[in-house]
Amino acid sequence: MRLIKNRIGHDGSGSVTLIPDEPEDMWHAYNLIVPGDLLFATAVRRVTTTAATGSTSSSRIRLTLEIRVKTLDFDPQNSQLHVSGQIMNETPYTTIGQHHTLDLELNRQFTLEKKEGPDGEGSVWDSVAVEALKEAVDEGGNRKAEAIAVIMQEGLAHICFIGQFRTVLRQKVEMSVPKKRIGGDHDKIMAKFFKTTLDTLLRHMEFNTSATSMSNNDPVRPVLLASPGFVAAAFQKHIQTVAITTPALKRLLPSIIVVHSASGYTHSLTEVLQSQTVKTLLSNTKNARETKLMDDFHDQLRKETNKATYGPREVEYAVDQGAVGRGGGVLIISNELFRAQDVAERKRWVSLVDRVRDIEGGDVRVLSSEHESGKRLAGLGGIAALLTFPIDDDLESDNE
Repeated sequence: MRLIKNRIGHDGSGSVTLIPDEPEDMWHAYNLIVPGDLLFATAVRRVTTTAATGSTSSSRIRLTLEIRVKTLDFDPQNSQLHVSGQIMNETPYTTIGQHHTLDLELNRQFTLEKKEGPDGEGSVWDSVAVEALKEAVDEGGNRKAEAIAVIMQEGLAHICFIGQFRTVLRQKVEMSVPKKRIGGDHDKIMAKFFKTTLDTLLRHMEFNTSATSMSNNDPVRPVLLASPGFVAAAFQKHIQTVAITTPALKRLLPSIIVVHSASGYTHSLTEVLQSQTVKTLLSNTKNARETKLMDDFHDQLRKETNKATYGPREVEYAVDQGAVGRGGGVLIISNELFRAQDVAERKRWVSLVDRVRDIEGGDVRVLSSEHESGKRLAGLGGIAALLTFPIDDDLESDNE
């Protein structure tokens, strides 16, 4: 995401102009825009005109619209973002109060304005929004997938891109493979399946296998091949065989890691990311740090040390007791909580984040709901905490 203009004032009101460069930027835009915001963007609107003779004609007109955001519809599979609301500016083709849906597009700028209205509606550029803006803006232009995973079994493969903020299923490859190895059909179909999967993987990686790319020294992201049994290992051997006749493909071989998974379906990705081999390989990535954080949290729960708690009321109680502060306190919160339609609800969580970080001196980790670690957190109510000292359950009950 490119930041074109920043007009945020000291009171938190103001606007920014952004240009999304890649599909993941739509995810960042989805997290920045909340109901009540003002959004300026170009739109295509169908206009019907009536001639003097009474005949009508329809045409599509491109114009710039300002809408007060009401709802958002984000399609994570296709990275498409549709923002609906009431039109706030008068044009020759629209009137104030009409409803319209803006489709945000790659490489087309939009302006987002936040300010709190006199009736308390709307949001400002609070600490969470400003932090989300910093994460969205890729100043170095180096944000790429941290790893690529192919979760597979016989006749089925899911190609997933593990980014800094979300995991995206890029392609599903499916082929009917006979169970019984009769007449060599099984091996032939599996070879065809491996070829199709490799071709699909290279296409999504934008991996150049031409002779001119052999001198390309750009680093290749880790490629995780996971399956039950020996399917992933057989796919690795297939890639090695193809590399003999496609020398440029040899650049990919050192980045391939084979691990075990319970199945070829995407839910097995959690198991893959928790394997020790993958943890070591991705130890410096954002996703690995968040995965380790959730592992540490669950370890504390299993040990029953009373130094881990989860759920909105329980975490707020722990913060009130000063247990999520300096010395190891960590507030773990899902970014979904900041998308609350109720302005007061959003302010509740922003206030909690500010208190832990600025007053208590604790650490705050905002996890993406599109990552495996964020999905694990969602099962705990979207909020949890590691505590600096144990909290007595009886004390909590007395307080309630």
